[in-house]
Amino acid sequence: VFDNTPAALDGTVAAGDEITGVNGNSVKGKTKVEVAKMIQRVKGEVTIHYNKLQADPKQGKSLDIVLKKVKHRLVENMSSGTADALGLSRAVGVWLVNNGHGVLEQRLEELERTAELYKGLTEHTKSLLRAFFELSQTHRAFGDVFSVIGVREPQPAASEAFVKFADAHHSIEKFGIHLLKTIKPMLTDLNTYLNKAIPDTRLTIKKYLDVKFEYL
Repeated sequence: VFDNTPAALDGTVAAGDEITGVNGNSVKGKTKVEVAKMIQRVKGEVTIHYNKLQADPKQGKSLDIVLKKVKHRLVENMSSGTADALGLSRAVGVWLVNNGHGVLEQRLEELERTAELYKGLTEHTKSLLRAFFELSQTHRAFGDVFSVIGVREPQPAASEAFVKFADAHHSIEKFGIHLLKTIKPMLTDLNTYLNKAIPDTRLTIKKYLDVKFEYL
């Protein structure tokens, strides 16, 4: 079906449909040229019998992109002579490499490696913060105990010493909580980067590469 022809403008018959007959005459076994001549020989109205292709355009597009990717993977590993002998051109593969396809794939791989590194760093930091929080609670408990001892100690010098110990442990606990509150937003931002930014970037690159293949 060619653009701007009566068939194309009518829209009933579309690319991919199977023509089975012309004015009641079967076209089984005939070539496209022979079928076209049969239609051209008819004077007046032409009745075309056909089987409608039922397909999901999105699935067809996805399959086409996948097949093109497979083809270019094969062609990239062939010599020019072999590719030409098989009727495959390495020009497109070279064009893709020269126009950033290879670079994009390398950047995507680097992004994946960075994501794995940050993921490990995040998990390690979470474990460290949990341990640090438990340690701060231990200092708080020590401070509470020393405070009670200091209050009950009859000797003024000993009482003052225990109170100072209590204050020191409470200060350490407060410093630990402050540190945790400072680091937590950083960890949240890192999680956002891992769970939002990287997947979005990965999807954007994939869509861009698919569009490049689609128009090859």
